[in-house]
Amino acid sequence: MTRDFAPASELANDPALVAVERCGMVEGVHHGRVAVTAADGSLLTELGAVEAPMYPRSAVKPLQAIAMLRNGLDLDGELLALAAASHDGEPFHVDGVRQILEGCGLTEEDLQNPAEFPLSDRARVDWIREHGDPAPVAMNCSGKHAAMLRTCVRSKWDRASYLAPEHPLQTAVFDAIAEFAGEDITHVAVDGCGAPLVAISLAGLARAFGRIAAAEDGPARQIADAYRAHPTWASGTRRGEAKLHAAVPGLVCKGGAEAVYAAGLPDGRGIAVKIDDGASRAHQLIVAQILVEMGYEHPNVTGRTTKNVLGHGKPVGTISSLVDSFL
Repeated sequence: MTRDFAPASELANDPALVAVERCGMVEGVHHGRVAVTAADGSLLTELGAVEAPMYPRSAVKPLQAIAMLRNGLDLDGELLALAAASHDGEPFHVDGVRQILEGCGLTEEDLQNPAEFPLSDRARVDWIREHGDPAPVAMNCSGKHAAMLRTCVRSKWDRASYLAPEHPLQTAVFDAIAEFAGEDITHVAVDGCGAPLVAISLAGLARAFGRIAAAEDGPARQIADAYRAHPTWASGTRRGEAKLHAAVPGLVCKGGAEAVYAAGLPDGRGIAVKIDDGASRAHQLIVAQILVEMGYEHPNVTGRTTKNVLGHGKPVGTISSLVDSFL
């Protein structure tokens, strides 16, 4: 299940997508890959090495949750969104993780993800004031880990080894990812939270999100509905994902570490972006531009197609796309 990755010299051929301009001079450029897929999974747009293996990181959380639902996970609504979340560690997120665990007779002591502070700056300060030290329950992946443990309880699988790649939970996750991406998994690694991490292509990631967003029933539809109805539970009250969900009817979107971002639309089209240098300031900008080209003109979308560069607190330049049109 392994394959060599493309050497850095090949990835260096990915096109320049975003420029950072300050006072009339470009001071930075972000290269990357963009894939847009049609409802049938075929590529509508491909920039860069979209067929090369890449780590989707937390963008696969909806697919992990689909596998859990197929194997006994009994959550819906806010808690299902949290099960597929990279949450900000706000109080309602932490309380929700505890609810997931308590509902199957477990506690936060059973979590095997690392101890961290909340992602949100505001939540982090409040946590440090109240608790001092980082904790697994505050870590952004704790909802997923709690749901994995609950799935193991419901399926009567071993809990202690739930992060092992050969565990039945993880093999079910691999199968779901391969099914929705429409391709084989090419590499298995370890994600930052300790869960197995697989490599698929960027095209496969876009295809998977299109299929989730267009699902009419089953676990994929359950995840899509949970994201759409409760986007702040899947991210946070101040996060860009929540704002895009509110702006684009039927959209399902999720970001991942190292500047990965994926979105699906209810007509089955999928979008996936990977910025090579991992700069998160660039990927949402590209997704917003593609959505505008698709006809979505909500301020929460159009307002993200450029970002200001500040000098002494005032705009002195922009971060903007170098691509005239993606479609």
